[in-house]
Amino acid sequence: MKLILASASPRRKELLAKIGLPFDIIPAKGEEIITKESPAEVVMELSQQKAREIAAKQREDSIIIGADTIVAKGETIMGKPKDKADAYGMLKNISGDCHQVYTGVTIIRTGKQAESITFAEKTEVYLYPMSEEEIEAYIASGDPMDKAGAYGIQGDFAIHVKGIQGDYYNVVGLPIGRVYQELKKLL
Repeated sequence: MKLILASASPRRKELLAKIGLPFDIIPAKGEEIITKESPAEVVMELSQQKAREIAAKQREDSIIIGADTIVAKGETIMGKPKDKADAYGMLKNISGDCHQVYTGVTIIRTGKQAESITFAEKTEVYLYPMSEEEIEAYIASGDPMDKAGAYGIQGDFAIHVKGIQGDYYNVVGLPIGRVYQELKKLL
């Protein structure tokens, strides 16, 4: 059974490697179409689109993992920043407050015993207040530009994290414990 990660994210690749199974990376390239509104439904919808795109191209029995992560404050979704001003606005909005990180995961098994599992994991993240200088310095590092909510918890931004409630790896981009448990059901 071939295992495929439908993502080019280096963080997801690193996390999936923790399972200890060999896998290929075939990033989904399709346009993301959002028809849902709640953060949990949005990430599940996007993870399904990614996994289905790659599953449709498989000619051998495979297990495909599609994932999508967003940051939300209440029902307001923050994706990856468009530019430095957008990153500044996001970081200012979540500074000194609590927000949520959602990762949607879809695991599709192709072949005769085709199955699909989709779920969303939610983690509450609490931040210390950040000064304008701290926000600007972090943006100048370039780190926020390819990350949902304009930050990566695993890097230099860690000094601003007061605490979390939930799965740390979910905030990084893949709730690997839950993924492993779901994979065991399909293998």
